[in-house]
Order: sequence, then structure tokens, then C-alpha cells
Amino acid sequence: MEDKKFIDVEKILKEKAYKLYRWLPRFAINWLKKKLHEDDINSAMAHLGNAQGLDFNAKGLKRVGAEVESVNAHLVPKDGKVTIASNHPLGGLDGMALIKAVGEIRPDVRFFVNDVLKNLKNYGEVFVAVNKLGASSAGSLRVMEEVFRGVNAVLIFPSGLVSRKQNGLVRDLKWRKSFVTQSIDHKRMVQPVFIEGENSKFFYSFAQWRKRLGIKANIEMLFLPDEMFMANKKTIRIHFSKPFDATKVFDSSRSHRQWSDLVYKFIYSPEFMKGVTFEEYIKL
Repeated sequence: MEDKKFIDVEKILKEKAYKLYRWLPRFAINWLKKKLHEDDINSAMAHLGNAQGLDFNAKGLKRVGAEVESVNAHLVPKDGKVTIASNHPLGGLDGMALIKAVGEIRPDVRFFVNDVLKNLKNYGEVFVAVNKLGASSAGSLRVMEEVFRGVNAVLIFPSGLVSRKQNGLVRDLKWRKSFVTQSIDHKRMVQPVFIEGENSKFFYSFAQWRKRLGIKANIEMLFLPDEMFMANKKTIRIHFSKPFDATKVFDSSRSHRQWSDLVYKFIYSPEFMKGVTFEEYIKL
């Protein structure tokens, strides 16, 4: 009896895009399987099948040969409500690296992910699946509200999508303001984080050409597994800034959107790397 696959590209095509599947030549299907690393992912899941939560995450990083280096991780609060907001340069490994770095200090970590990942059951309570591709549904908003109300360390990529290359620089797309609003409403600390890294030139070139051709769907996301498996012997460096009280810093002098934009600007600033805190930065 054939082992059950965690990912079956051909089956997905048949079920979700049958009209396309009928016209795809065999070599194209095989190319997709290779690009999506069907065999690698199924092998990894078979190997890690019994691991759960933070243990599964750590073993997954080891499996793809990625190392994590934390800078100023001692600034992560050991308890209490904290929202850790970070850029999203890699589209997979950065989230795993952030979970590992914070999870070593806060085992109660919760991480917002796209609802596409909800079937990755091994992460258990660590993953909180919300709809990040479409409009925010009432269900997703309720889930987010419940998590932010709790006392866990909440990890979030406010952009919702992996960084793109803009004017020659790898930068997140515009951040959503929800982390500001929720952190104020639920009296949380906020900790800005910057993760070093970028994907291949192919990934960014493909995204640019897709945009020029007027294709709205972010089909370059299909290549993120390929980017992940190219990470052998890669070190992902994560920089932590000093956390601050959202209710005291995010005051009425700016809108929630403006505060979100300012945190975004802060993590990419030279001052961030010099150890300037966000509270100091807004006074410059």
C-alpha cells in the first residue's frame, strides 16, 4: 500500500485546476513537482512525523540545514503580553527562525500564519491560521482578537506577504495596522524585530515580470518551497529591539495607520541597527 503523501502536486491539480491539468504535458507536471519539492517535503514530514510544536519547528530547521542567530534576544520579555512584529524577507524560514528564537525564551509563543498552512498539524497551538490573502473575514478577526486578548507572546508579519524587491532594495509591502490596534486594545507590549535575508534573484525577477504582465495573483509564492530548500548552511540573523508599552507610545498624536508605518520605517532604519529604541527614534 502506497504511503500517504503530505503534498501531492498531481492530486491538487486534478482537484483544484482540472481544466489546466488536462492540458499540462507530463514534463510540466514533473517540473512543478520538482520546483515545489514534493519528494523533499514528503520525506521530511515522514521523518519528522511524530515531532510536535517547538520541537517539530527546531527539527525542521535542522532538516533544511538552516541556523538561527539571535541578536539581543535577552530583550524578549520572559512573561506577559507582547506582540513581536517583524519584516518577512524569506517566506518560510524566517517564520521558523523567529519561532525558534522566541520559543527558547517563551514556550507560549503563538504565530499568525496563512490559512493555507492550517493543515500543518504538527505545529499545534503554535500556529494560528487566519485568512491573510483575501479580505479579513469575521471569523479571522475573532480568532485574532482572542489571541491578542491572551497572555501569549504573539508573532506577526504585518505585511501578510513575503518581501519584494523595490527600487533595488528588498522591503516588505505595506504593513497592516492590526498589530497596533490590537496591542493598544489589549494593553500589550510591542517589540519590533528585523530579520536579515533575501530570496533568489529568480524569485524577485519572476514577481516583477508577473506584475508587469498584469497578473494579480501572487504566483511567485509557488516557488517559496524552492527558496526554503536552497537554505542549506544558511544562517538567519534576527535582531530584537527593546519592547515598549503600546498604550503609552501609540498615543493619539498619530493614527493607527501612521504608527504602523512608523514601526515599519524604524526596523529598516540605520538607527535600529545602532540599538536606538523605538521610543527614542520617534523623538529624533
